[in-house]
Amino acid sequence: MKKFYFLVAGLCLYGSSFAQTDTSANKTQQSDTIRIGTMIIVKKRRNSGGNDSPTTVTIEKKHSRPSNVTTNWGIVDLGFNNYTDNTNYASAAAQQFAPGGNKDWFKLHNGKSVNVNIWFFMQRLNLVSHVVNLKYGLGLELNNYRYESNIRFKENPTSVYMDNISYHKNKLAADYLTVPLMLNFNLRPGKDNDKSFGLSAGVSAGYLYSSRQKIVSGQTGKTKVKDDFDLRNYKLSYIAELHLGPVNLYGSLATQSMFEKGLDQTPYNIGIRIGKL
Repeated sequence: MKKFYFLVAGLCLYGSSFAQTDTSANKTQQSDTIRIGTMIIVKKRRNSGGNDSPTTVTIEKKHSRPSNVTTNWGIVDLGFNNYTDNTNYASAAAQQFAPGGNKDWFKLHNGKSVNVNIWFFMQRLNLVSHVVNLKYGLGLELNNYRYESNIRFKENPTSVYMDNISYHKNKLAADYLTVPLMLNFNLRPGKDNDKSFGLSAGVSAGYLYSSRQKIVSGQTGKTKVKDDFDLRNYKLSYIAELHLGPVNLYGSLATQSMFEKGLDQTPYNIGIRIGKL
């Protein structure tokens, strides 16, 4: 009987020893994971018969979801200004504003009437799967209308007359603090800016904070007159932009004349946008 007890005890000890050995044998792989920004580093150690084999290190790219709000700072537009002149120069209002005037008085120099916009920031808010977005911002619209003729604006009350002095330069400047609001369609979401494609359309509202006429002539030198010249205090425009990889185009068309009375001249501009969209 004692031999039987010794035999059972011996079998139990052997079974316990086997189970421990088998459990350690199943632990053939251990790993450590380290995250650094968007990088995942996986370090694996393999055990075989109590001896460590070489460690394997794997570096993986962590794919993060795009942000629902994207902000871009310091966007600049470089373009050209012009306007559609629908003034009835035979009307009493036009003749009171510009006595003896006609459409030729207000012709602009091609390529010299420039538009520069400086956007402090533009944000894009995801609406539908990062394809449809709401886009808005804040910036300055700087418009220079370079006249071919020697017209000059008078103040209080505003009027325009043809000067008998030959000007080297004659321009009207109108600057606005502007808020754009657009619906943006990003047709290749997740792509780099140089490989993306999209378009935006909407409206902008601008407040006239500065306006002046600057003339340069041999007789009078450089002259600058600051006044509102009966320009509208507010400017509402239709706006659009086209994004073709590294090329960004923009355009703007006002909804009404930039003058409150006398002249019916509706401004528009087009150009290149420098900066990420």
